[in-house]
Amino acid sequence: MQKKSKLKIVEISDQNAKAVFDPINHGSVVDDVVDQVETMIVSGILKEGRKLPPEREMADVLQVSRPKLREALKRLEANDLIVVRHGGGTFVGPLVGKAMSPALTNLYARHQGAFFDYLEYRREQEGFAASLAAERATDIDCEIIADILVEMDRAHEADDRKAAQKADINFHTAIVDSSHNTTLIHMMASIYDLTQKAIFYNRVYLHSTENSAEMLLKQHHRIAQAIFDRSPKEAKKAAYDHLDYVESSFRRGLEIQKRKKTSSKMRVMSKGA
Repeated sequence: MQKKSKLKIVEISDQNAKAVFDPINHGSVVDDVVDQVETMIVSGILKEGRKLPPEREMADVLQVSRPKLREALKRLEANDLIVVRHGGGTFVGPLVGKAMSPALTNLYARHQGAFFDYLEYRREQEGFAASLAAERATDIDCEIIADILVEMDRAHEADDRKAAQKADINFHTAIVDSSHNTTLIHMMASIYDLTQKAIFYNRVYLHSTENSAEMLLKQHHRIAQAIFDRSPKEAKKAAYDHLDYVESSFRRGLEIQKRKKTSSKMRVMSKGA
């Protein structure tokens, strides 16, 4: 029996509902509601697990009758785009299949060489995303990136590695969103899911050398600045340099761990001599 996907739920606040949904004024009411929600899902505005506003509020914002809204929601539910939980609300359903099955994920986690394939993939996709963002990012996109940089600065100053990791993922996600490439947005969401679960992400290795955290922060600022400067070439290069540094840091971390393990064994053997 197939397990149901667990959704990471994020609710749309009441004050944001009017800014997200547009009134329905023409054509078939049901078709227009369905089209508007589908468009927001495709574009990445409504992401997996996002809770939609209550039915009454949504009907009011869209300026449609509740029966028509229910009909539209039923169609979206039939297409597996939303999940209606009676008494719990309406949510955007699972959109992108997981990049790997649990078995393959565990296999990759046991084989460190797979991490470098993962970084190689991320390097190309994030370089592409950064270059597109430099061309396409709106002022609002830039504000979002700038706000996340502030969070990253605060986490660094407080030496809060948990907050730093969260901000790191949010930063790269914001850049992908700023590319306004719908395929890239949804595919990278699945890839970042692996990062969030720490399958291919070990900050112990990234912070195995002095000033590595500060270096990573500077690299994020450089990527963002290239996007703000509308420089696609520089943005791509900054993203490439960042992932190259992550790779070299990981390799360096592995070597340090290997040497420590060897030294520990040598010490045991020397005591027994």
